[in-house]
Amino acid sequence: MASRQTRINVSLDPAYAEKLTILARRAHLHEGTLARSLLSQAIDAADIDARSVIELLDGIPGAFERAERGIEQIRAGEGIPLDRL
Repeated sequence: MASRQTRINVSLDPAYAEKLTILARRAHLHEGTLARSLLSQAIDAADIDARSVIELLDGIPGAFERAERGIEQIRAGEGIPLDRL
């Protein structure tokens, strides 16, 4: 049975993108391969307790404001329906 994979896109700040590039070169890997491995490890190590998730989200600079802006954009009809992505 083939495993089902889900594709997501992640945007990195320039400093993290540069660090990922350097690490991938040192490890002789593609950046995407290394990023997938690092993200998988972080997810495995993450505590799924709702309080921990809230603390994690609160630690992302500007996340709340971006979420609010996204809600405003959707209400203004500026979004793309999920079935069109």
